[in-house]
Amino acid sequence: MLTAPIRILLQTTLPTLEDDWSIWRFSLLKEYLDSLQDEMGKPLCQVIARDRKPDADGDDPILSTLDRADFDELWLFALDVGDGLSRKDCAGITRFHRQGGGILTTRDHQDMGLSMCALEGIGEFHYFNTKQNDPDPNRRKADDTFTATISFPNYHSGKNGDYQAIQPIEPIHELLVNPDSPTKTIQYFPAHPHEGGVGVAPDHPSARAIALGTSKVSGCPFNLIVAGERTQDAHGNTLGRVIAQSTFHHFVDYNWDIDKGCPSFVTEAPGDGYRQEPEKLDDIKAYVKNLALWLVPKPSASETKVVAATAASL
Repeated sequence: MLTAPIRILLQTTLPTLEDDWSIWRFSLLKEYLDSLQDEMGKPLCQVIARDRKPDADGDDPILSTLDRADFDELWLFALDVGDGLSRKDCAGITRFHRQGGGILTTRDHQDMGLSMCALEGIGEFHYFNTKQNDPDPNRRKADDTFTATISFPNYHSGKNGDYQAIQPIEPIHELLVNPDSPTKTIQYFPAHPHEGGVGVAPDHPSARAIALGTSKVSGCPFNLIVAGERTQDAHGNTLGRVIAQSTFHHFVDYNWDIDKGCPSFVTEAPGDGYRQEPEKLDDIKAYVKNLALWLVPKPSASETKVVAATAASL
């Protein structure tokens, strides 16, 4: 039982720009998280949404001291191409993770989010074009052949504004449970013409891919979500849970509602799958709620005793 709202930081690695994927384009995600309630009818989440704001030294004052900030979870939308996180930003996020903070990391095609390579114990879940390639050489080629300016990894799961059928991997992970679905599992995610690459790093035995997408161009399956359980590092720290997701387009306004618009550099024609069948959005919303609950840090022994004592007195 949660005794306080889950404190979530929605964070991009970009400065605030009108014509880019700045945090204001994640307004539907924030509104949905803000609308969630616990069993007592109180807000389930307390959400702060912000873009990166480097100081005179190039460090973000929140990310570089994240271990001292009042957050339970970091949902990191890495939208840069290498300059989105400073060394001190990465150190602050790493300390937060070592304290048990839960972290979602997501980016997109090619080298978007490249600055995450410096995130200890987290960045290696993501595959890029110019470094940290997918270990499978057969995947080091363009999948989306329609947008010639974008190279691998770029899995084509459909048009922005459409939904894609996903394949949960057995055993079904709790993140993919939806009691209101006919199958009791999440079946649909927002589609995107060029999703990024994620996989399980060799030194993360607790992690596994939990859902696959399928390219509409090549028919190739690809990882949508990799989930890492809490684990202890060499120093005895209990690291928080981690999610690596193939694209931020699963969460952005434009992919939930194309009428919300997109930056001018997006040239692909949108679809209208969600406009025609808005009920299909229920699955991604169920996933978002599951994610907020799953990433919550494990309570300390003293907190567990307090909760148990409170429950026994009721």
